[in-house]
Amino acid sequence: MDGPSPLGDFLQARRARLRPEDVGLHDLGPRRRVAGLRREELAQLAGVSVDYYTRLEQGRSKSASPQVLDALADALRLDDTERTHPHTIAKPAPARRRRPDRPQQLHPATRSLLCNLDAALRPAFVLGRRLDVLGHNHLAGRLITDFETLPTSERNQATFVFLDPHARELYADWEQVAADTAAMLRVDAGKHPDDPQLGRLVGELSIHSPEFRRLWARNHVHQRTTGTKRYHHPLVGDLTISYQALIIADDPDQTLIIYDTKPDLPSAHALRLLAEGTGGSRTAWDTHSTSI
Repeated sequence: MDGPSPLGDFLQARRARLRPEDVGLHDLGPRRRVAGLRREELAQLAGVSVDYYTRLEQGRSKSASPQVLDALADALRLDDTERTHPHTIAKPAPARRRRPDRPQQLHPATRSLLCNLDAALRPAFVLGRRLDVLGHNHLAGRLITDFETLPTSERNQATFVFLDPHARELYADWEQVAADTAAMLRVDAGKHPDDPQLGRLVGELSIHSPEFRRLWARNHVHQRTTGTKRYHHPLVGDLTISYQALIIADDPDQTLIIYDTKPDLPSAHALRLLAEGTGGSRTAWDTHSTSI
């Protein structure tokens, strides 16, 4: 049955984001009735027929070649993560009976690494599918929140960001963190479109968070690599921390996030104060995948 598709929704959202002047077009026609580029303008830029692009966006064409997707990505000025996403969601679903996913767990070497990073005054945690928090070291728990003390269903980054009032006070740039979190969850949805736990999570967030509903509807995608975060911590004040995201080799659905600060700066001193208040390092913990 024809109807909107994940690929069509994504293309429409990206098309609405661009203005004619962004791609070297001059709008000399009648007053525009839609935001962003018209379908015919994007089709012309990508070198495909208007009819074919319309069918693709409306879900009436069930496939698109890698060459067409690359041409559309060029026309839409997509970044690396955005270029990968259409190739992921355009793949036909495999015709096989779905088996339940096995709970994700941390490898013992990863747990040991988290503890060692504690000793180095580097907060660190591991995210799994659906942005589940699979483990963190003690300093990360002191900086962000101790997920170990939360119910299993709440050990999730998206749940924390959108539904925990503490997150709005903790993140100095909460709006950007929220946008990035929704966009990262959208990437996961593209990789695992038939994940029932992910569907329940999105439904729960949509019911309880108007901000999540708005951001989810934007259809943005984002992959965490490197960057900075600003925190306003209730115990040690303001911190600016850089981070690096690393994929765990034996499970590409697990990402290790390591925080760091420059020595002799106020943020490094704040981390030392947090560490001194812990009463010593604990063994990093791990948990099964949450069911939200």
